[in-house]
Amino acid sequence: MDKSIDSLTGASTYLNIRGDIIFGGLPPGSKLTLAPLRERYGASVPTLREVLNRLTSEGFVVSEDLKGFQVAPVSIKGLKEIASLRELLESSGLQDSLKAGDVEWESDVLAAHHRLSSIEGAMIRGEKVNVRTWKQCDRQFHAALIAACGSDFLVRTYNSVFDHYLRYQMLALGFRGESAAQEHRQLLEAALARDVNKALEVLHVHIAEGVKQAIATGPLSKSLAR
Repeated sequence: MDKSIDSLTGASTYLNIRGDIIFGGLPPGSKLTLAPLRERYGASVPTLREVLNRLTSEGFVVSEDLKGFQVAPVSIKGLKEIASLRELLESSGLQDSLKAGDVEWESDVLAAHHRLSSIEGAMIRGEKVNVRTWKQCDRQFHAALIAACGSDFLVRTYNSVFDHYLRYQMLALGFRGESAAQEHRQLLEAALARDVNKALEVLHVHIAEGVKQAIATGPLSKSLAR
């Protein structure tokens, strides 16, 4: 029973710290000292060490002998690398999904886009929305597009890469307004029409414009420039 509780606590702590890193609660370069983390997350020191070691292996945390653990830094080079890898994986998954997707897949894509377009519409109208909810809807739509690709390994790898990309989005990418919403509509239309070339073209523009905005106008441009 105790082992089960420890396991659940460890999983919860892992998800909470990982989520705080991705969504900006723990900014890049933040020191991850065990005592404050224990108080913040209510986990034991051994559990925290295990979690931090796992996050280090995933690239969200870095560890130095004399400095201890800290949240991994960000850079323009890192953003471009993550964006390129995301596009590579998503393009491959998108091509296969458009060929293999059935009616259920189409329904899932439509539902995911409906949720995303609803929150984007609210943002365009100037309404206040939960940024974390917005980005989760964004992620769910893109994940739905590649869900029928037939490769569990590609999907798992894509999800991991997207989490790193999402961290950069939360740090630097603001909402691009109607242009981003239009790109999502175009992706939806191309997917339902099974137009692979159009879908890949829109995806490339979608990712490239987001990266371009982050480098040019991101609120954390000073951090990105290091």
